[in-house]
Amino acid sequence: MFIRSAAAILALTTAAAMAQQTDITIGMQLEPPNLDPTGGAAAAIDEVVYANVFEGLTRFGPDGAVLPALASAWQVSEDGTVWTFTLRDGVTFHDGTTMDAEDVVFSLDRARAEDSTNAQKALFAGIESVEATDPGTVTITLSAPNGNLGFNLAWGDAVIVAPESAETNATNPVGTGPFTFTDWVQGDRVELTRNPSYWGPAPALETATFKFISDPNAAFAAMMAGDIDAFPNFPAPETLASFEADPRFSVIVGSTEGETILGMNNATLSDIRLRQAISFAIDRQAIIDGAMFGFGTPIGSHFAPHNPDYVDLTDAAAYDPDRARALVAEIGEVPTLRLMLPPPAYARRGGEIIASQLREVGIETEITNLEWAQWLEQVFKGKDFDLTIVSHTEPADINIYARPDYYFQYDNADFQALMEKIGTTTDGAERSALLKDAQKKISDDFVNAYLFQLAKTGVANANIAGLWENAPTQANDLTGVSWTQ
Repeated sequence: MFIRSAAAILALTTAAAMAQQTDITIGMQLEPPNLDPTGGAAAAIDEVVYANVFEGLTRFGPDGAVLPALASAWQVSEDGTVWTFTLRDGVTFHDGTTMDAEDVVFSLDRARAEDSTNAQKALFAGIESVEATDPGTVTITLSAPNGNLGFNLAWGDAVIVAPESAETNATNPVGTGPFTFTDWVQGDRVELTRNPSYWGPAPALETATFKFISDPNAAFAAMMAGDIDAFPNFPAPETLASFEADPRFSVIVGSTEGETILGMNNATLSDIRLRQAISFAIDRQAIIDGAMFGFGTPIGSHFAPHNPDYVDLTDAAAYDPDRARALVAEIGEVPTLRLMLPPPAYARRGGEIIASQLREVGIETEITNLEWAQWLEQVFKGKDFDLTIVSHTEPADINIYARPDYYFQYDNADFQALMEKIGTTTDGAERSALLKDAQKKISDDFVNAYLFQLAKTGVANANIAGLWENAPTQANDLTGVSWTQ
């Protein structure tokens, strides 16, 4: 009897050891200010909920392709102004209510409403009407052709929400995705659980925890101790060699949509000579090496180098401290500039380097380190700053320069007209030429100082598969993630 019991115990123990793990803990440096992607600008929101909790009519795949999501198919009229979306059958929200065409109408009308708080309201500007043809069909009519509508609807800002839960999604998100919201312990973690009623293939993971660790040293320690299973955007690139040398881990290096800029308040820095002096004072490679330990690609405009329409304009504001000093002398007295830095390491480390480079040409700065919520309130919303450093991780978002009320307050009628023309141009070659003109325009106007394209440097347990290598949008999509043993 004793031998049988021992054997049984051994068999059970062996089976348990071989059972595939179904929970995961994901590390993130920034905690989202809320969990509603339609009501906040922070990338950290989408990093938790995009494709996991909320879904749109379309979605981005890991390679940046626009894929079907809640819409199984769509057709576009010959003149490009009418898009008809066929919705999937049997989709329900996490509270059990049915998702149908009326919810799509509600969501898109809410996003484009005059009083909308959607951070990317411009995505919906060309929509003239949204109509529910029947419960499974939605017709979107545009004021002018827009070949990018499918792309626009793939953003996290365009997810479909229900009227019954829209107002409480910030703290209790209710979507249609493969994971449901379980808990948010503010300052620590967000927990998700697999949705048993999901319309699509069930994810391999049963539970997911997003753990917020702002300090790079603490992030390193948590990974080494096994407290974190994966840190897709690891904040301490200087330690990646340690992980590469350890067979327990895999290091995942890819590209992002993150144009990292020294943002300039064009209202307080209205003299283009000052913006030029700041740009010429900056040694981009020194920032990449010093703040990012070599990870990053220099840029000269707000456009990703991997985009086929990219123009290399880095020479337009090449490092030239003598030219910067001459411009400062020409201006005369330059007041001390307020450099407001959010928490990411690229901002804090990069800010110290930039402050030193500006000092070398006669421009003094006063650094203020802000927590993420403070940065959003003071800089992004309040526009109360002179300089800041931030990475814009939204895909193909040069259109933000056509918004005079955006935080860097660039107001140029020619650029706005150019972006309007791009929005109505369907010819590929003509559109490409216009996008190149747009890149050159903001470079010539020295709207911001363009630093580098943020690399995606991730660390994960070597037994995890399915994490995105690149980041075509700000997301930690867990739908295809699993443990290999």
